[in-house]
Amino acid sequence: MNKQASSTRDVVYATLKQLILSLKLPPGTAISEKEISLEFQVSRTPVRESFVRLAQEGLLEVYPQRGTYVSLIQVDLVEEARFMREQLERAVIRLACEHFPDQEMILLEQNLAQQQACLLQPDDERMFQLDEEFHSTLFAGCNKSKTWTVIQQMNVHLNRSRMLRLSSDHQWDHLIEQHRSMVEAIQQHDAQTAERIMQEHLHLTVTDLAILQDTYPSYFQQ
Repeated sequence: MNKQASSTRDVVYATLKQLILSLKLPPGTAISEKEISLEFQVSRTPVRESFVRLAQEGLLEVYPQRGTYVSLIQVDLVEEARFMREQLERAVIRLACEHFPDQEMILLEQNLAQQQACLLQPDDERMFQLDEEFHSTLFAGCNKSKTWTVIQQMNVHLNRSRMLRLSSDHQWDHLIEQHRSMVEAIQQHDAQTAERIMQEHLHLTVTDLAILQDTYPSYFQQ
């Protein structure tokens, strides 16, 4: 495969993935290679290859003779991803309380300021991105960036439920306050408090999920 073809495929893949994760292509949406190739003004080959990759990641469901659909959110996979994140993030924040580099601490504080600004002009995608950056910075500061990468491989169903939560309720004050409390606990080397707040923070997903299933039943696999 030449470099241009590979680049085209990667762009199509990344764009489609972002559209799915941001819910601009909601769960259950039918999509076709022909429509996407026309919309992106590319041949069907990079679209087909992107579809295969997204299906392997669990974001598309391909039904022979029936078509291709954005996958419904699977509750058991949301919970499994949340469980893994909780175990690893509790461990990482305890490490952060032992030692956390000044540069990453500055990044966390800048991130909090940007989260606060999001309350004034709600932007779902921006808030989601800042939330991701906050947690990835914790891992980076503890020299565990590859662990964060592994987490991301399981996060596709969890991330869509998180995005749905952010877009359906712009009362983000509690989320931001929890992030701020984590930073303060790290600065005070208070591992017990930091771990407790992280656990509470990630357990919000369990409560939110039940509400989201009631509000958006067509988005979830029954």
